[in-house]
Amino acid sequence: MNDLRSSPIGRATTRIAVDVTFLEMRMQPDVAALPFPEGYRLALVEHPAPSFYLDLYRRVGAAHCWWMRYEMPTAELTALLHHPAVSLYVLYTPDDNVAGFFEIDRRQGRQPYLSHLGLLPDAIGHGLGRALLYAAIRLAWSEPCQVFRVNTCTADHPRALPTYLNAGFRKTHVLREIWDIPDDLGLPIPETLRLDTTL
Repeated sequence: MNDLRSSPIGRATTRIAVDVTFLEMRMQPDVAALPFPEGYRLALVEHPAPSFYLDLYRRVGAAHCWWMRYEMPTAELTALLHHPAVSLYVLYTPDDNVAGFFEIDRRQGRQPYLSHLGLLPDAIGHGLGRALLYAAIRLAWSEPCQVFRVNTCTADHPRALPTYLNAGFRKTHVLREIWDIPDDLGLPIPETLRLDTTL
């Protein structure tokens, strides 16, 4: 079990347990690109403002207990988002609304990491997720790459892990993590993940 990921002292929190599955892809898959539906476009967002990023992060990740980026100091988050080895790609609808995004972190050189990938709730179920993942895979391998890594957990969409496996990722290990999520973030936390802290 990993160390507790806790919030600053004095804030009310909800404690949850998640099983985190770590995956990697060590060979470039021989797959064709999956097209997005007509009118959808994937755009690289350079030097995103933290406010833009955190709004995107909430809209995609709130239902899945994404919380750790809120706890980063603004200067630290800005430095990460503006790092030349970190890339944010946003998927837009034909009406120029956001449908989802992914983030590739190449700070480890030839071992890129898929930091985040997800869709807004109303974009799920339209075949966009698989196409978004395949776009991320192709971009990761478009530069020198030894291994492409990602992880998912039991707070994520139930189709996340099967989708990664079907795309060619392989499990390396699973860890149980305990998170203290600050209540003031206003995230909807599933009852199935909550731990009883009164015992």
